[in-house]
Amino acid sequence: MATRSLNHLLSEIRACTVCEQHLEHGPRPIVQASSDARIVIIGQAPGRRVHESGVPWDDPSGRTLRQWLNVTEEQFYDPNIVALVPMGFCYPGSASSGDKPPRPECAPLWHERLLSELAADRLDIIIGTYAQKRYIQNRMKTLTETVANWATYLPSTVVLPHPSPRNRHWLTKNPWFETDTVPAVQARIAQFLS
Repeated sequence: MATRSLNHLLSEIRACTVCEQHLEHGPRPIVQASSDARIVIIGQAPGRRVHESGVPWDDPSGRTLRQWLNVTEEQFYDPNIVALVPMGFCYPGSASSGDKPPRPECAPLWHERLLSELAADRLDIIIGTYAQKRYIQNRMKTLTETVANWATYLPSTVVLPHPSPRNRHWLTKNPWFETDTVPAVQARIAQFLS
C-alpha cells in the first residue's frame, strides 16, 4: 500500500509539466508505484501507444518484457508487486529511427525522491542504455557487454536490453540472451514473487 508521502509524490509526478514545451504530444506522465513493490522496473520512456492508453508498457515491448520476466499481466500491473519508473515519464515523440530519447529533466527531478519511497529490499530491473548509464556504476563499454555480464550486478540489480521489436536484430546476434540470461532472470524474479 502506498504511503501518504508516496501518494502525494505520485500526484506531483502525474501533474508535472516541466518539459511541456519539448513534448510534441503534450505531457502525460506515466508511472506505477507502491511502497510495497519489491520489483522496480526502470525503463526508457513511454511510447506513443502508452501515451494514448495511459497504461505503462501497454505495447509489444511490454508483452516481450513480461515474457522475459515470466510475470502475468495481473502481477505486472499490481503496484504492490511491480513499480514502473521510466527514465522519462512522458512520451518524448518520434525520431527518424524510433522514439526520441527520454527527456533529461525527468530522472534528476523525480527518481531520487521516488526510489527513496520504495522498498529497500527490492530488485531493480534496469532496461536499456539510458537507464544503464544512470544506474549501473560499473557497466561495461557497450550495452551488449553489460547485459552479458548481468550476473555481476546481482543480487539487487538485473540489466536487460530494451524489449522493443526494433531490437530483433540484437536478439538474433546474441542468442545467449534468450537461452541463458532470460531463464536465470526469471528464476531471480520468482524469488521476489514468492
